[in-house]
Amino acid sequence: MNIRVGFGYDVHAFANDRELWLGGVAVPYEKGLMGHSDADVLIHAICDALLGAANMRDIGYQFPDTDSDLKDIDSKILLCKTIELLKDKAYEVGNIDATICAEKPKLSLHIPLMQKVLAEVMQVDADVISIKATTTEKLGFTGRKEGISAYATVLISKTK
Repeated sequence: MNIRVGFGYDVHAFANDRELWLGGVAVPYEKGLMGHSDADVLIHAICDALLGAANMRDIGYQFPDTDSDLKDIDSKILLCKTIELLKDKAYEVGNIDATICAEKPKLSLHIPLMQKVLAEVMQVDADVISIKATTTEKLGFTGRKEGISAYATVLISKTK
């Protein structure tokens, strides 16, 4: 059996006049995140982990912020395209373990919907997607409520 592990990380600063998207879900909050796309840090971390595990570089390489066609794109589309890239190399998702770091907003109630949405996009069972939310105990940029970061670890395996 050919299995691989990948790790991803992403960070975005808060921005006024933007919606907050995390895990493909619009989360009610007074600010969104700044970025070329919808700035969904969780999806970006997952994409990076998946691409890294498959030795396909990273999200910035595959979907550069210099591409005007990707301006304000829904990150679920990027995740779908990432899964297609993995399938082209005969990989499938085994599981995902992700952590979102944010002082605000509180995310616990949104996690089941994030799991459901991500599972639908990736065509996997929601049970293979673990999402946790934590604070940084008021330390660093997340602790000062300047932005949000996310980490993801994935397991993929060859299908052929």
